[in-house]
Amino acid sequence: MSITLSDLLAARGLELTRHGTSALSDDPIQWVAVTELEDPAPFLGGGEVVLTTGLRHRSTAAQRRFVESVKRAGALGIGFGTGLSHDTVPVPLLAEADRLGVPVFEVPYSTPFMALGKLVADSLSADHLTQLHQLLSAHQVLAEALLSGKGLPRLLAELAHLVKADVALFQYGAPVFATSEPDASWRRIPVPTGLRDRCTLAIAEPSVQPDIVAYAQSLIGVELSNQAARRASSRAVTGQLVGDVVNGLLTGQEAAARLQAAGIDADRRQSVLLVEVASGQIRTLPALPLPTEFSGFPSAIHDKRLALMVSAAEAGGLASRLSAYLFDAGLTAKVGIGGSYTEPAGLRWSFYEAREALRNGAPVNEPERLNLTSLLMASRDVPLTDLAAEALDPLAAFDTKHGAHLIPTLDAYLLLNGSVAAVAADLGLHRNTVRYRLAQIAELTGYDPTVTADRVHLYLALNVRRLGS
Repeated sequence: MSITLSDLLAARGLELTRHGTSALSDDPIQWVAVTELEDPAPFLGGGEVVLTTGLRHRSTAAQRRFVESVKRAGALGIGFGTGLSHDTVPVPLLAEADRLGVPVFEVPYSTPFMALGKLVADSLSADHLTQLHQLLSAHQVLAEALLSGKGLPRLLAELAHLVKADVALFQYGAPVFATSEPDASWRRIPVPTGLRDRCTLAIAEPSVQPDIVAYAQSLIGVELSNQAARRASSRAVTGQLVGDVVNGLLTGQEAAARLQAAGIDADRRQSVLLVEVASGQIRTLPALPLPTEFSGFPSAIHDKRLALMVSAAEAGGLASRLSAYLFDAGLTAKVGIGGSYTEPAGLRWSFYEAREALRNGAPVNEPERLNLTSLLMASRDVPLTDLAAEALDPLAAFDTKHGAHLIPTLDAYLLLNGSVAAVAADLGLHRNTVRYRLAQIAELTGYDPTVTADRVHLYLALNVRRLGS
């Protein structure tokens, strides 16, 4: 245990005598410094006991300057060795020490300075060994807490007990765990995880055992990194399964059995929440942690989107809270909500509806009724891109070369239900100009916009082109 000035004066065998009236500090002695310098302050770090025989402190002024220098350095007291240059502790030195509040004690000739230094050194060594033992014990407690099966919550609870202060962990701006509500006074320590997740450990002040915090940081960082790797792997595997169901490659009882094995109960009515982020943030989705309220819902990565299969009754509220979490995490994200269905086929319908809803562009997008066009464009078995290119590439080339605006005219014509008058008014053209352009479209593509079957083909081609761009 660290030794104080009171402990040193009371030590047996040293025969130290206290002089003056200055109060003794309760701070532990950091070292014993032996000096005969008139100004030892530049060589002191604070917290020492300064020992001297006064060899160079013959004059009153020198003695006063010595006390002032010791005080300025933050030393805890002066031990004056008598029997060499001075038979007693000089009165001017004592008077100045009392004035400045520096304790003074006499070291008799029979007591070597080395004895005081050894006593303090032994105390510091014992204190260091005690701290090291406590640190190793704390390391073991934290490691066992993490490996106990209760994970980070147990580790952080043990950390709070060890540092005797409340703690909180944040990731992507959201609390992962907290023993109490943190405020601005808490010390915040970044935790490296290998992710751009703004992971921070917050500790209330005052706290103890600062050395254990660094070890806790490393354990937390490793655990969060491992969790991220497990999430990414799980979502990739589940994403392959969901993709097979969505693309119609896996159906019926086999699909239901494999979904069940992945934690997706096809007999329960559920909705798909589909998360789409900005292109520069797509790599965040596979390992993205979600709030604890989503922990019971399976998640998957499919088609560069994060899909969650959630309880149908909670879908709307969960989507709103998920959107708020994504915003706080710094992600530019949209959440699409799919309809409520059972069976593997229902999962497929819900996924399509959620994807269709994302086209609305809002932070949270409610499901809409799917139409035949949407389902056809969702199918990967139909070469829609090739069909669209075959129909529209001649128009695009003609527009580029002649500035004829055939594609915008066709788009307006289909959008306005084939009304030449409405198109002319919308585009500011003469009706005959619109009719002329429609004739050019029919000639270049082989599809007549005024014929219903051809109109459907051109409508699908325009939508496929729009999605592709």
